[in-house]
Amino acid sequence: MRSGNPSLNDESFKKFDGAVAGKQMTIQGTVNKTLILMLLLLATSVYSWNQFLSNPNSAMPLILVGAIGGLIVALITIFVPKVSPFTAPLYALLEGLFLGAVSAQYEVQYGGIVFQAVLLTIGVLLSLLLAYKSGFIKVTQNFRMGVVAATGAIFIVYLISFIGSFFGFQIPYLHESSPIGIAISVVIVIIAALNLVLDFDFIENASERRVPKYFEWYGAFGLLVTLVWLYLEILRLLSKLRNR
Repeated sequence: MRSGNPSLNDESFKKFDGAVAGKQMTIQGTVNKTLILMLLLLATSVYSWNQFLSNPNSAMPLILVGAIGGLIVALITIFVPKVSPFTAPLYALLEGLFLGAVSAQYEVQYGGIVFQAVLLTIGVLLSLLLAYKSGFIKVTQNFRMGVVAATGAIFIVYLISFIGSFFGFQIPYLHESSPIGIAISVVIVIIAALNLVLDFDFIENASERRVPKYFEWYGAFGLLVTLVWLYLEILRLLSKLRNR
């Protein structure tokens, strides 16, 4: 049992196999926690969005605080799942600051693009959830390995691109609106979407292993990480299509 999402991997739950004392993680509880995190993210996103539209310069600190703070809190949550009831909401709030301002930037340049990206993200989430629950998509070991490998490859490419930007080096086609650049974005969106399937499967299996109740927050956090990535990739893809 493995997920391409670094916050949802088998090692996180391994030591909790079997019965545990007290309340246990449930799928419904994880769904409820996910909705709470989404509302928190939405709240700070709206604030950051309005700040950018009123004064773009004042929103830049929010982007930095949201991006850097969100990364730090995410790493703490990944390595210390027990604190997820506190860090998961904080991550959602910080990520909202980042997403709101970034989304406003795209919206100013491409009117209506954010609404399209949100609808597509929700559509992908619901479609894959339905496909998973109906058994149309079966999470086999080869499926997991393929998605995990592809996700790791994307991470390495983005890391090289980020480091290369400091030296004037860019990976060809990755940020371009050419047909090849658009095709690359489509592939990345597909991989991000397939990570949702792994997250669904992982949360379902984790609940069956009777892990502690606080893992509902941890599972919700991991799902939110994937949704944020999927939304940003859809946003990038739509912007490339608009440029064409």
